[in-house]
Order: sequence, then C-alpha cells, then structure tokens
Amino acid sequence: MSQITQGVYAGATADLVENLRSEFVDETAETLRTLSNDLSECSEIEAIRRFAFEIVGQAHNFDMCLLESVAQRLGNFLSAVVAVTPTLVLDIRAHLDVMTDIVDRRIPDDADPAALVRRLPARPYGFDVAGVDVQDLEVMLVMLHNAQTRFIEREMQACGYRVTIVTSTITALQEIVRTKPNIAIISAVMPGLSGVDLAIAITAMPETRNTPVALITSLDTSDPVLQLIPKNVPIIHKSHRFGDDLAAALSYHFLL
Repeated sequence: MSQITQGVYAGATADLVENLRSEFVDETAETLRTLSNDLSECSEIEAIRRFAFEIVGQAHNFDMCLLESVAQRLGNFLSAVVAVTPTLVLDIRAHLDVMTDIVDRRIPDDADPAALVRRLPARPYGFDVAGVDVQDLEVMLVMLHNAQTRFIEREMQACGYRVTIVTSTITALQEIVRTKPNIAIISAVMPGLSGVDLAIAITAMPETRNTPVALITSLDTSDPVLQLIPKNVPIIHKSHRFGDDLAAALSYHFLL
C-alpha cells in the first residue's frame, strides 16, 4: 500500500485512493512509453510540456514526491527550449527514462531526491557553453520569469552552475527540502508567501537551515523589513551594485 493510504485515509476511502493511484501510475507509464517512442527532432514540445505540468499536480496528489520533482524539472527544462536539437532529444529522453524508472519501481520510493535530480540534464544554456567548466552545483532561483531572472540565470550558467527556476515560494520550500540546492536565490517580492518570509523560514527550520540563501530586493538597506533578514542571508540590491552584490553573495557562501 502506498504512503498516502498509510494513516491518511482509512477504509473504503483508502481503497478508492489506492485504486486511483494505481490507475494514474498505469496511465503515466503508458504515456511515457508513447512519448519516448515518438520523441524526435520534430516532436511537439508543447505536448511534453503539458504532460510534465499535469504530472506535477497529479503526482503531488498521490504523494509521489520523486515523480513530482522530476516532472517539475522536466517542465523547467522545457521552458528554456526554443528548438529541438539532437542533443536536446537525448536530454528530454533522459528525463522521461527517469520518470519511467520511478513509475515502474526500478527507482525505489525512498530514493534520495537530491541525488536523483542531479542525474538529470541541466537546463539548456542560452549561449555557447564552450569553455564553461560545468560544475555539480545546484542554484535554485525563486522568482518570476522576467528579464532580470534570465540575466541571473545566464550569470550562474556562465559560472558552470546547474540552474532551476521556481516561480512559487510554497513549491520552492518543498523542493528545497527534497533536493537540497547549493544555494537558493530568492526575490523578496513574490505572490502569496513573500520571499522575505521564505528566506526567514529556510534559515530557521532545522531541515533547511544549512541551505545557503540570498535575497534580491529593490528595498532600501534601511527598510524595516530587511532588518528581519538573518545576518547569514546576503542582500542583493536591484541597483548599480547588483553585479557586485551577486558576486559577494556567492563568495559569502563559498560558491565563487
């Protein structure tokens, strides 16, 4: 019986949930086989992107955290894909293969999510990577998609870091616990739970307090809100100091 029916549901409800979970696993396995068999340079990326998006929500409902995290990474990967190349076909297939191994139980439910996502191909670079020394360092950008996010991503990729972008602070907290990034760079202004609240939570909770964090903000240094930020969270200001602040934050956390 799955984790979701152990102490969460009981009786007939538990049986119903387990049946729905089993149907979801079977349908996902079949879809993965179809997508993998049909994958080519002419593939309709939007269909795979939609599949990844749907799997994230459904896997979450059935407490399949490994599948959820990998589907999240696949969606993140595809959001940076403009045109499919032979290399990208292999990278997309690698994501699909891992998801297949999860639903077919070749990867156990208790596998380490942090190690698993680091097996996946990095999000595509938007520039020629020749000369870039790719490192096994995970950078999570918790911010909405905009020009500044893309700039930060390029700066991190130029350093050889693996980058993932998460646009929800709630999702980010969940993924930080699971995948243990080497640093989380958080925008102070975010919908729902603010980036300030997330930064404070990460540094306070025993499970995440060793995760390096930096906060990006346009607030003045003297703003009372920033006085709440722990001293071990570097502040990156949206100003002419941005580049220097970003470098200082990475150096503070020994990532430069």
